[in-house]
Amino acid sequence: MKSHYQILIIGGGTAGIMTAAQLLKANSKLDIAIIDPADTHYYQPAWTLVGAGDFSFSKTAKPMASVMPKGVSWIKDKATEIKASDNSLVTEGNGSLTYDYLVVAPGLVIAPELIPGLKESLGKGVVCSNYTDPKHTWEVLQNFKGGNALFTQPTTPIKCGGAPQKIAYLAADHLRKRGLLEKSEVIFATPGSVIFGVPEIRRTLMHVIDRYGMHFKPFYAPQSIDAENQVVTFKSVHPEDNQCVVNEGNEIGEEMHGDMTIKIPYDMLHIAPPQQAPQFIRESDLVNEAGWLNVDINSLQHKNYSNVFGLGDVAALPTAKTGAAIRKQVPVVVGNLLSLMESKPADNKDYQGYSSCPLVTGYGKMTLAEFDYEGNFTPDPKLKQMLIKDSSKEHWRLYMLKKYGLPYLYWNKMLKGQAV
Repeated sequence: MKSHYQILIIGGGTAGIMTAAQLLKANSKLDIAIIDPADTHYYQPAWTLVGAGDFSFSKTAKPMASVMPKGVSWIKDKATEIKASDNSLVTEGNGSLTYDYLVVAPGLVIAPELIPGLKESLGKGVVCSNYTDPKHTWEVLQNFKGGNALFTQPTTPIKCGGAPQKIAYLAADHLRKRGLLEKSEVIFATPGSVIFGVPEIRRTLMHVIDRYGMHFKPFYAPQSIDAENQVVTFKSVHPEDNQCVVNEGNEIGEEMHGDMTIKIPYDMLHIAPPQQAPQFIRESDLVNEAGWLNVDINSLQHKNYSNVFGLGDVAALPTAKTGAAIRKQVPVVVGNLLSLMESKPADNKDYQGYSSCPLVTGYGKMTLAEFDYEGNFTPDPKLKQMLIKDSSKEHWRLYMLKKYGLPYLYWNKMLKGQAV
């Protein structure tokens, strides 16, 4: 295997595969290698539906070899260090590699150790997560017979910020269908201040919460998990005080103020584990103070190394970390790389923070949140072709898009470098 490539891409996820595919569509003679150790490529957006028993897990996986663009060298290895000042990086098995241009898209890593008790309990008993094992989530939901169904998320950035609440809505709908909702307290506890940042979407979601009789707990940051006693300890992150909480009698309890903590018992716990950039990224000089890849938010070019670009979940962008965001980021990175190779400036600054979150609100119901850096609601005009006048409202056609349309577009269009 050779040791130098014109373009090295770290990561064979959505961002890495799409970038390579679009580059080769523009110029099939480019010398591109993708570094990724995984045997399998997953379509993770469908894991929400897997966790609710409405999608087959096997259909979310394909061999990595089958999605690698033709013409790309796949280095089945793990990057361990980046030396951007030398235009090189180190891999676990193949040693040092050099490049003319580097695209950093390794995604992020699950870090359950950041919440005491989570690493030991995650995926066991009634503690589940669609982020790690959606099949287990479905098992837990099927076995749930009533009590506290607690859904929460960490203070760190996470993949698809809406995913922790999607499974809460689906679980509530599942319990309603089984006649168990009245015997249950469905609790969504989040460090966030609102259920969703886009006002048009927030209005719809508050109606959904009311419909299921859910307890919405803003400013709740999970601090530790006691799996033996089935209790989560939360800390208030409200600048002043907090809202009322659920006590051990499944009723609304006392208020929590300031630095107080509160313990919420659970009979089912779904948690999005803390997440962060991979260690070799955090230990490089490519990151900002928060440990995320320090790129220009519009051009996606690194702020210190002009031949380095970053996109996807690892990038320090003030927008949701979703595949839809990557769909809009890739053409900007590709355009800028092609410009640099022609000795032109990387002046494409078209990425304005677009992201999209398909918020499933029940079986056969969904609202589609599309937004930019400013939090503006930016629905795709193409939705009118699906007879959807207002995608901020629940619609069965949107659910069909989530279940059937988006997976098809992902495997057959996006990963093959086609514009969608």
